[in-house]
Formats: sequence, structure tokens, C-alpha cells
Amino acid sequence: MIQVYNYIADLQSFLKSKRDSGYTVGLVPTMGALHNGHLSLIKRAKKENDIVVASVFVNPVQFNNPVDLEKYPRTPEKDVALLDGAGCDAVFMPSVEEMYPTKVEEHYDFGEIERVMEGACRPGHFNGVAIVVRKLFDIVQPDRAYFGEKDFQQQAIIRKLVNDYNIKLQIVPCDIVREEDGLAMSSRNMRLSSDERAVAPLIYKTLQDSVARYKTMSPDELKQYTLNKYSEIKEFEVEYVEIADETTLQSVKNWNESEHARIFVALQLGQVRLIDNLRIY
Repeated sequence: MIQVYNYIADLQSFLKSKRDSGYTVGLVPTMGALHNGHLSLIKRAKKENDIVVASVFVNPVQFNNPVDLEKYPRTPEKDVALLDGAGCDAVFMPSVEEMYPTKVEEHYDFGEIERVMEGACRPGHFNGVAIVVRKLFDIVQPDRAYFGEKDFQQQAIIRKLVNDYNIKLQIVPCDIVREEDGLAMSSRNMRLSSDERAVAPLIYKTLQDSVARYKTMSPDELKQYTLNKYSEIKEFEVEYVEIADETTLQSVKNWNESEHARIFVALQLGQVRLIDNLRIY
């Protein structure tokens, strides 16, 4: 039976008893509204650790849009049931006051990797992510933490956070989990209307089409080709398409300058902002 903790001290007491017995701990940070993508992280963590902790916390300091924060789906009872079914041992569900008893004033600078793509479109977002993730790492002190590659840039930011501050844990990247029609699983998908949901799989199909053609075009040509394909779909309002090096997240100008390149997209579909990415090579 899963244990639910709302207070830091109670969670830490539980974890101390487990660590004293020599148990390893895996952490899966989430903002709730869980889906099979999240549950795949729990199951992976369960295979690799003795104890798995999930956090469910809609972190206000990472939202640069108050409307987005207000509309972010919250399904706490369902989340607990899903986590229990996936074998999670404990869930941490704090209030904002528990996480941030005083005004949040930390400021991180991750350099160029936070100034592109999501960082350029959502000012302050990654600072808010770093604040909450570091706090969760301090509270839980996990051996491993699990993050999905849909939020690829976020994963790079967290990896840099861990390296810059010598945090003793392993970051475990996990593949994007998709619906049968290719749409990347996201808590935001539940806000799509039926018509929007019907067109949403074209996000991934377009990425697949572009990746299949990359040897016939330069990176800039492929980027423009992808933008043109998305612009043909009237429901999509594209924020960016980027072809970037997987390590530096900087734009790739020539295919031979990057060991691994990835294509990224962010777009608005109705009232919902969606992101996706796919490795090119």
C-alpha cells in the first residue's frame, strides 16, 4: 500500500528508516495529472531501486503564464491510485507553503542551454524548474532520479544542475512514451478538444517525415521544410522548430559538426501548448 506524505519531515523520517536498512531510493518528480508516460518512469525506477518515491506538485515558480498555471490539470486522488498500481512506495504531495515557506529568491544561470527554445519562449521557466528539482533532491536524497525525454531541454538543465553543484545522484533519461497514433503522452493532452486531439498526431508524423529526409537537405533547409509542413495544418500555431546538438542544444548548421542531432518543435493547438522532439541521428 502506497504511503502518502504531505510534509517534508514525515517523508524524510520514512526514508531514513529505509536507508538505515541499506535500501536504495529512486525519485520520479511529477506535476501530477499522471499518464502512462509517468507510470513507465515509476516502473523503470522500481526495477533499479528498492524504494520509489514520486512527487506530485504543481510548481508555481516554473510557470511564466498565470493562466497556464490555473488551468494545469490536477487529479490527486487518481494520481495516488495510479502510482499505487504501478508499485510506487511513497508519494510526496506538499502544499505550496510546505515547499516554499519563504519568498523564493534563488537564481540559477545555466548559460546557453537555457537561452534557446523553451528558455527563449518561457522566461524564468528553467530557473523555476531548477529551484523545485534541487529542493526535491535535497528532501529525498535519491540515488537515482528519472526524467522523460519529451522535456529534453529540461533534462539537460537538470543534468547541468547536478554537475555544477556536485549533487550525488544519477540522472536516468527515459524514452518518450507515445499514444498508439504517435502523440507524445502529456498531462496537457486531456485539455484538447476531440477535434484538436484528432489533428495532434500530425506533430509527431511531421517530425518523422522530416527526419526521414535529412540526408537530402542541410539543417536549415530541413528546418524550413518542417516549418512549411506545420504551416499547412491550420490548427497549428508554431512557436519554434529547431535542429540542435543533443549535448549543447545549439543550432546545427552542418550535419558533420554534431555527433547526435535532434529536431524539436513547440506549438499551440487551440488553448494547449505542446512540445515534441525526435533524434535525427
